[in-house]
Amino acid sequence: YVHIRMRPHNISGTLASIEDSWKRINPDYPFEYDFVDDDYNYLSRTEQRISTIFRWSAFLGIFISCLGLIGLASYVTEQRTKEVGIRRVLGASAFGIVVLMIKEFLKWTLIANIVAWPVAWIATNRWIENYAYRITIGWTVFATAGALAFLMTIITVGYQAIKAARANPVDSLRYE
Repeated sequence: YVHIRMRPHNISGTLASIEDSWKRINPDYPFEYDFVDDDYNYLSRTEQRISTIFRWSAFLGIFISCLGLIGLASYVTEQRTKEVGIRRVLGASAFGIVVLMIKEFLKWTLIANIVAWPVAWIATNRWIENYAYRITIGWTVFATAGALAFLMTIITVGYQAIKAARANPVDSLRYE
């Protein structure tokens, strides 16, 4: 193998000159060449495919979890409709009721993050060990992921909680 660095302005002429020199020096072996950037692109193609699969899997997972969170929030809100009505009649503010309902879901989101962060850190570090040049995964990546999870929880559950808190308490307590 011979590695040659050449300028990009006359590639075909340079390759012809190198081939002539190769045939004079070593006529028994055929002249075959590859470009280093093509080799690197070939090697990184697998990583790009894995990245695409992970990206779509993450999107699908987040979408499904939000749907599940909407369903769970709707169910909990429906179960607590009379409680919300009683709280409203006794003077609770809509904001207080929304905070009460969101707090319950945020507790579980926090527990999920506490469990997921070490697992993700270990898995990521083991994956990175396979490379010659490594980066370190900082805590900001996990903090950002946690903040996004909290934000999605607040938005998803908050919508259902606001809908329940703004409902007329008479409608939920009519049959009591």
